[in-house]
Amino acid sequence: MTQRSQSISTTTEEDIRDFAITIADILADTPANHTRVMDIRGISTLADFFVISSGENERQLRAITRQLTEELASRQARPSRIEGDAASGWILIDYGDVVVHVFSDELRGFYNLEELWQDAPVVLDIQ
Repeated sequence: MTQRSQSISTTTEEDIRDFAITIADILADTPANHTRVMDIRGISTLADFFVISSGENERQLRAITRQLTEELASRQARPSRIEGDAASGWILIDYGDVVVHVFSDELRGFYNLEELWQDAPVVLDIQ
């Protein structure tokens, strides 16, 4: 388990929202498909935002995860934990207020978090 850095301020709701959008922007420069930022603040206490994205194969899932975590680490933001791996088809990257889900295309359709959390407003949708 890595420690989260305090260098990126996520103290206000706007800071947290901006951080989620920053994550989506970073994912746009990876092989990630269809990135969606969902505001779950009024629905769950798990986090404030979900960022959901997917890749076509294990290699892409590894690349997406590596590029995201390395870019955010260079900005002094490290996840409190990472669960799953590319072979499982679902990687969860926990940044506290923002939780990133990187799925294989197949598992994204199977778990369908967007449907499960359909009451959550979509903040950003990158096709």
